[in-house]
Amino acid sequence: MSFPANPFKPTAGVMPPVLIGRSLICEDFSEGLDDGPGAPDRLMLISGPRGSGKTVMLIELRKLAEQRHWFVIDETASSGLCDRLIAQIAPDHGIFAGTTIKPSLMGASLGEVSIAPALRPSTLRDAMNARLKTLGKGKGLLITIDEIQDADDTDITAIATAAQHMFRENANVAFAFAGLPQVISDLLNAKVVTFLRRASLKKLGDVPLDDVRESFAHTIRSRGITIDDTALEEATQATEGYPYMIQLVGYHMWRAARRRKTNASNEITAEDVQTGIIQARARLGEGVCAPVIDKLPERAVDYLKAMAKDNGPSRTQTIAKRMNATMDYANQYRVKLIEEKIINAPERGTVDFTIPYLREYLRIRE
Repeated sequence: MSFPANPFKPTAGVMPPVLIGRSLICEDFSEGLDDGPGAPDRLMLISGPRGSGKTVMLIELRKLAEQRHWFVIDETASSGLCDRLIAQIAPDHGIFAGTTIKPSLMGASLGEVSIAPALRPSTLRDAMNARLKTLGKGKGLLITIDEIQDADDTDITAIATAAQHMFRENANVAFAFAGLPQVISDLLNAKVVTFLRRASLKKLGDVPLDDVRESFAHTIRSRGITIDDTALEEATQATEGYPYMIQLVGYHMWRAARRRKTNASNEITAEDVQTGIIQARARLGEGVCAPVIDKLPERAVDYLKAMAKDNGPSRTQTIAKRMNATMDYANQYRVKLIEEKIINAPERGTVDFTIPYLREYLRIRE
């Protein structure tokens, strides 16, 4: 028997073989769709650090809506977001060809639509209402927007304003946004989009290790591959419950086993797991740790480097001394790093890393 194709998917936005640790969010969203207009989980904000599975979560929400034959628009935030939404939502030969929107109020070229900022909220509402009229009874419209931190303020304001009016009208619509924790926090505090404070906030954290272990066992053994409990436990512990690391460890230990020319028994051994962990940590450093560090202010990185000298939680007083800074000065960066979900405060006066292998990555960079 040949070694099966690798089921693990450590690629951004690609669905893993099993979605673990997120079932409650899916249940909440499903109930929101089934309960009809006014259900709180029809407006959802998904918050989590890089690699926590935000994009995968949006994909799963889309699947749940499509199972109910909803019309779904998926977008990733960038310049021109609102105009793109309008162009995709408007039915063919619908509002742009008719009288709902006056042609003189907008320009179009090469299939792109440009709408004056002041008109975007009402234009988006008109597009959504026009689309809803084309759908069958009980069918609705879902809009998902990923990487909300990259959206222009004017687009966010327009989308939030349009959504607010649609909910007031009991329209059969739902919205799901995903972004980094600090950006979601800023959105909720912004005066221009206070409507979003009513959203159901879902914070993606680490997956319980029991769920990781069960998922590894099922994914591997259901494909006719053997792995003993000791190797399974080592792989589980190495992930630290971090969703991206789960896929990385699974992918690399599977690949190590498949590449062994002596693997006639189709087994993932302890050596395969150890090789996989080493390769997964290297990839995590390149794919997650480096982008996180590169976007931080220099002194915030200094704070993290001071933490990396310890093998476990660090005392905040010790960090300030290593930075040659006062406690108040160092605390500015502690607060920022906690808001960004890069570190946490397990006990009063202590901090620790939340991203697996970030400590080791910083030591390597020294």
